Amino acid sequence: MYKAYQTFANLHNPVRLFARASERVSNNWFGNFALNPMQRLAAHYEQISLLGFTHTRPDFKIHSVLDSFGVEQAVSEDLIYSTHFCNLVRFSKSGVEGQPKILLVAPMSGHFATLLAGTIKTLLRDHDVYVTDWLNIRDIPLSCGEFDFDSYVEHIINFLQVIGPQTHLMAVCQPTVACLAATAIMSEDKSPYAPASLILMAGPVDVSQSPTKVNELATSKPISWFEEKLIGVIPRQFNGTGRKVYPGFLQLMAFMSMNPERHADSFKKLYEYRINGETEKADVIHDFYEEYFAIMDLSGPFYLETIQKVFMDRDLAVGKLTYQGRLVNPKLIKKTFLLTVEGERDDICGIGQTLAAQDLCSGLPGYMKSHHLQAGVGHYGVFNGKRWDTQIYPVVRNHIQSAL
Repeated sequence: MYKAYQTFANLHNPVRLFARASERVSNNWFGNFALNPMQRLAAHYEQISLLGFTHTRPDFKIHSVLDSFGVEQAVSEDLIYSTHFCNLVRFSKSGVEGQPKILLVAPMSGHFATLLAGTIKTLLRDHDVYVTDWLNIRDIPLSCGEFDFDSYVEHIINFLQVIGPQTHLMAVCQPTVACLAATAIMSEDKSPYAPASLILMAGPVDVSQSPTKVNELATSKPISWFEEKLIGVIPRQFNGTGRKVYPGFLQLMAFMSMNPERHADSFKKLYEYRINGETEKADVIHDFYEEYFAIMDLSGPFYLETIQKVFMDRDLAVGKLTYQGRLVNPKLIKKTFLLTVEGERDDICGIGQTLAAQDLCSGLPGYMKSHHLQAGVGHYGVFNGKRWDTQIYPVVRNHIQSAL
């Protein structure tokens, strides 16, 4: 499967490169006249060049931000710590010290952490932001070992220790389970590095609540079917040759198949905006898909364990989740403020799936727990876009302030 995909990609890439070059030539030679026939051709070339996947991580492109006072601040991006599987990256405003520290855990679900660039820019207004920049597993040699669910939790614990005490932990989608597990383990151990607060956003803590198509797919087949049909092997041309992976192109195709009309409409609008000279609107769509089509593979063991533990058996929700042989007990979380956030129109994590963490953390008093259901947003809108920026982020900021 993977070899067939890569062969097709190798054949298609020259076509995309030609289309991209032709688009630039058309724009440079014939300008931006909306009704110019060459502009229409350039708009077609743009769509061809955009329709394809890349396995290279884009840049975060975060060079400055406006702080809460409207002052533009330069932003530095620094590599703080590395493992074979992940870089811990820090974003901070030059000359600004003493702001709350946030560890933002990006999902390992087929996209790079750069998909959260908008999330990071908003958080940077009032915070010092650290991000898990997961590396593409197909570029990591087998000699570095396997990556599984315990590895994921272990990375979160280690990164919190590297950053230091009084760090706030924020999980977007998939890592909500691992972040809750890490917080429970560190709380049980009375670690001084346990997070001061935990923000869980649109994640599958208990998938029995308002099941979505994603949940139904994950429980419709035995685990052997997922292993046989969805796990590929990295071909020889990459450093990770021989690794079993869940290919990123399958994950992305699955997401896109849930809303094919929406994506088709976006490409239609991209063309119309270009030929009508509405450059800014067209650039927004182009930049989104340029990021969206940058994909990374998932470790096969991690993917299969996630399907089994999170979606099929609901280990965390029913009290059976373990980490390195230890039972994970969220009731032992006593000092970490908890915020759960959900989107009203989320078709990936249904309403109530993240809220379930509130009941699991029964050791926390009511004043340390809060929930926010955002009206009018789908999954992506929970952590990116206008409503995240203007309505959800203030809730997150206030939650963090309450835990200081």
